[in-house]
Amino acid sequence: MIYLDNAATTRPDEEALEIAERYYKENYFNPSALYAGGLEVKKKIAEVKSKILSVFPTGYDMIFTSCGSESDNMAISSFAKRGNIVTTEGEHSAIYECFNELKKRGVETRFAKLNPDGSVNVDSLLSLVDEKTSIVSVVRVNNETGAINNVNEIAGRVKKINPATVFHSDGVQAFGKLPTAISDKVDLYSISSHKIGGLKGTGGLVFKKSVRLVPLIFGGGQENGLRSGTENVFGIIDFGAAAEKRLERVSENYSKIAEFKQIFLDNLDKRFIKIISGENVSPYILSLSAVGLRGEVILHMLEEFGIVVGTGSACSSRMRHSRVLKACGYNAGVLDGAIRISFGVDNTKEEVIFAAEKLGECVNKLKGVMDRR
Repeated sequence: MIYLDNAATTRPDEEALEIAERYYKENYFNPSALYAGGLEVKKKIAEVKSKILSVFPTGYDMIFTSCGSESDNMAISSFAKRGNIVTTEGEHSAIYECFNELKKRGVETRFAKLNPDGSVNVDSLLSLVDEKTSIVSVVRVNNETGAINNVNEIAGRVKKINPATVFHSDGVQAFGKLPTAISDKVDLYSISSHKIGGLKGTGGLVFKKSVRLVPLIFGGGQENGLRSGTENVFGIIDFGAAAEKRLERVSENYSKIAEFKQIFLDNLDKRFIKIISGENVSPYILSLSAVGLRGEVILHMLEEFGIVVGTGSACSSRMRHSRVLKACGYNAGVLDGAIRISFGVDNTKEEVIFAAEKLGECVNKLKGVMDRR
């Protein structure tokens, strides 16, 4: 199998699994327990936090969650208590639908426009921020087009308008992938384990110690009272091991993936394909469209060759057309033919070349069939 849907999830890292294995076979203790085994597990969780926080500015803390979506919801819900809240039309559904739900509850929500590549139109965003804006949320890497938003600069400009506004960024497609760090202008940052070789079921919310989060889950007071419930020890240890490996090699992997993307484009027959991803994008994600054709048909044609790709966000796969690409201004022909290629560190040059060639062949074949009708 040639797996090119790494933005949906990644293959679990074998080394990380081996490191975490003893925490479900031997050290399976509850980290809230007061005996030696429990205290050891609690200490290990703290070590994982320290490793992750080492790539953030000083003055930050984090809590572990079940996924990036929970992190996003907790961040937004903590500050959507007054005034208005601002985000973009290109956010992951975890943010977008959270805003829609809060709107139903009487919160004033505002959505900034997108550029054609999926990045936020910064002027549109800033025009929505005022003295009553409680929180602004801007995704760092668009999960469908790969567009990179300069959240460090945007956060700074937001705070010039209103210093009291809290700034959140969904960093799920960026953490462990982009070599540039976030600045201390970003107050809250969501991350996820299974996007970087960890397991599904573990995420994190990194936050400035000066902000006051409001729990979504109440109970035993774990995670310093911010997220009750026994910690997913195995998932957390695995997350830490996977994150450490990716962070150590972040620049090396970035260059490798950028090369893969260029090789793919060089070997792709683009006669009937529109490249949607722009210039300032994460190399991990390539969005394109077989204009006038159906992306899901091409997806299944590629499956016959053992090639796995996506047609957009896996979390919104039930929708015929991508909400994000629609917000970018594309017509129905482009939306119908949308395909997302997302590269991973486990891919090889040979796989990338083969996939590009077969994609071109499938598009040309389907185009020929449609033209004969």
